[in-house]
Amino acid sequence: MTKSFLKFAGIALFALALTNCKDKAKEAETTAAEETAETTAVSTKYIAEADNSTIMWKGFKPTGTHTGTIAIESGVLTMNGDAVESGTFLIDMSSITVTDIPVEEESHAKLTGHLKSDDFFDVEKYPTSAFNVTAFEMKDGKGMLSGNLKMKDAENNITIPVNITENGDTLTLTSETFTIDRSKWNVKYGSKSFFDDLGDKFINDEFELQITLVANEQS
Repeated sequence: MTKSFLKFAGIALFALALTNCKDKAKEAETTAAEETAETTAVSTKYIAEADNSTIMWKGFKPTGTHTGTIAIESGVLTMNGDAVESGTFLIDMSSITVTDIPVEEESHAKLTGHLKSDDFFDVEKYPTSAFNVTAFEMKDGKGMLSGNLKMKDAENNITIPVNITENGDTLTLTSETFTIDRSKWNVKYGSKSFFDDLGDKFINDEFELQITLVANEQS
């Protein structure tokens, strides 16, 4: 009976891991950092509303998932017609929080603190991450935004699908949900890319992000 139970548990765990993999969004195209885009005289500048702009995240491991948010500290976007021309926004890494565990539970503070520690994002040493626009193009009817994502001591260029809407003087840029491979930014804890003795105690390198940036036209 014990062997049967262990076999069943192993199969269930493997099935859960496969389900988690299938549920993840497509990974953003990731390349070496590129030259940032320049602003022209005909562009329109928008200043981000920090209170209404945010990044949602979702992390995966064999036994389940965790979700949370990260605040966008500040940002500027310039538009040339309907296209993003240039821009940059700063991400407040100290604002990382967990949303799938009730705040009053001890594990909420434990996980939040662990994410901020040098095991993961080392917030004390790297309090801010940044995204700098390098290009924008329409591809198959979809806006594709490219930019250098600098996180910790690494910088890579990512390309993500975005939707842009305007309402009066307010612009909202919303990305589709996408994944990035944290190992490319030297986030090492529980990563099979850096450690080969983790067994089933690993944490997936890929985690999901979804960006919402609300910005107002500068008068």
